[in-house]
Amino acid sequence: MPRKFDSAEFWKLHATTVFNERQVLMLNKLLEGFEGKLSSSKWTKITHCSADTALRDIQDLISSNVLRKEPAGGRSTHYELVRF
Repeated sequence: MPRKFDSAEFWKLHATTVFNERQVLMLNKLLEGFEGKLSSSKWTKITHCSADTALRDIQDLISSNVLRKEPAGGRSTHYELVRF
């Protein structure tokens, strides 16, 4: 089972970071211990958005140092929360 993050600590750390509704939804899922690995296609299905929108959301979180790519990349690119 994936390790859960401390939600209160995460939100306190990112109190000044602006997130859209889809990002908040997915971040809460990740903080609660998301089962499996997060990919852009899973983001698309869960948030009911386009693949381009999912990728923009993810890239925005990467640039904000909230998400990072897991080491194995390529066609099987997955993302995880940055440990704080």
